[in-house]
Amino acid sequence: MERPKDISISAPVAIVIIVLFHLVGLAGFAVPSLRPLFVQIVPWHLLLMLVVITLSHKNITSRFGLFVLLMFFLGFSAEWIGVHKGWLFGNYSYGSTLGYKLFVIPLMIGVNWFLLVYAAGVTMQRSRLKNTSFRILTGAIILLALDILIEPVAIKFDYWHWNNSIIPLKNYICWFLVSAAMLYVFELFSFKKQSIAAPVLLATEFVFFGVLNLIVLLLR
Repeated sequence: MERPKDISISAPVAIVIIVLFHLVGLAGFAVPSLRPLFVQIVPWHLLLMLVVITLSHKNITSRFGLFVLLMFFLGFSAEWIGVHKGWLFGNYSYGSTLGYKLFVIPLMIGVNWFLLVYAAGVTMQRSRLKNTSFRILTGAIILLALDILIEPVAIKFDYWHWNNSIIPLKNYICWFLVSAAMLYVFELFSFKKQSIAAPVLLATEFVFFGVLNLIVLLLR
């Protein structure tokens, strides 16, 4: 029987795609006439990043597929609890930017949780931190810092909205705790050392939302 072809992509190719499409996205959000179009294609951008990161993973197996599905389920469930029960994050609701919703939660939010946790997990995996607990806590702090950058952009471009337009401290505490819990799961899977593509995605997200924050300030 013929062996299945390897469909993985190299780290350099993945990095080029990640950086290029984020730069294009920044240009689209920066130009007022293009902004409505680029807001509409946010879900497709997330799907593209999902494909790129998945194909850049070394040794794609059913075990990795299980991890992807688990991250999606945990992230989606956390958001469901947050929106419907208010036990996590605070009182908020999703807008239309992230696309199709199930139980008023965008499906892409599960994809986003996978991307962020995987990117942070691989970044910590490639770091010099040998202690598992330190890697988990440091990764959670990094994701918390990213959320601080994401929030103003999310509100401005209809990703989600907070009741009374106030972001509660509870959001940041729960974001840290949920991130830490999911990074703990990442550590349990003990993946072999992965390529630099995921850390590049994480760094690019910081640049992307950092610049978008400047654009939001100019729009006020």
